[in-house]
Amino acid sequence: MRLNKYIAQAGLASRRKADELISAGNVKVNGSVLRELGYDVTEGDVVEVNGRRIEPQKKKIYIMLNKPRGYITTVRDEQGRPTVMELVADVDGRVFPVGRLDGDTSGLLLMTNDGDLAHRLTHPRHEVWKTYRARVNGHLSQERIFRLCKGVDIGGFVTAPAKVKVLRQMERTALVEIKIREGKNRQIRKMFDAVGNRVIDLERIAVGEVLLGHLMEGHYRKLSQKEIDYLKNC
Repeated sequence: MRLNKYIAQAGLASRRKADELISAGNVKVNGSVLRELGYDVTEGDVVEVNGRRIEPQKKKIYIMLNKPRGYITTVRDEQGRPTVMELVADVDGRVFPVGRLDGDTSGLLLMTNDGDLAHRLTHPRHEVWKTYRARVNGHLSQERIFRLCKGVDIGGFVTAPAKVKVLRQMERTALVEIKIREGKNRQIRKMFDAVGNRVIDLERIAVGEVLLGHLMEGHYRKLSQKEIDYLKNC
């Protein structure tokens, strides 16, 4: 089994994040630091990450967390900020976030120890729609909506076409639903900045057809088998 997959199946990180841990020298195999991304773990190998021995977990865990603002989407934060791991500390097994939500964004965050599923959901090839509800300042004109739907330059990167619907236009702000298939750093905030509307609040409410629903902020729940099957095949 490839080393990054081995780490992912131990519930420590996605395969992409595992590659970063390997490249940074945080992984040892049989007592020696190993930076070879393509290394195949064989029976008898002892793998350590940050000084702790790991083994793949047999039981797969799939949960949905309603992440509050102020929590960092990472397993560990060097600056000592609160992370989403604190909110799932009582889960019976290690899990890691699938993708990320910015610290000042709330809402649906999938967490699992299934490295294959995490890789599938974060790989650009699969392009799973993510739905957000944003409150932005000012008036969101049809011209600005058209630009967002077509794709905007957010600083050296032109976004793919989005789906945008104004839920309510108020005097000074607008409530907007926006769907994107990408996940660049602070992408939605940058998209609205590009058309002249600053994001005030941002919440992710769906990943594909998996909905946040009425899950309370800071709480989590297990995914249903129907939701798991959908995510594995979407």
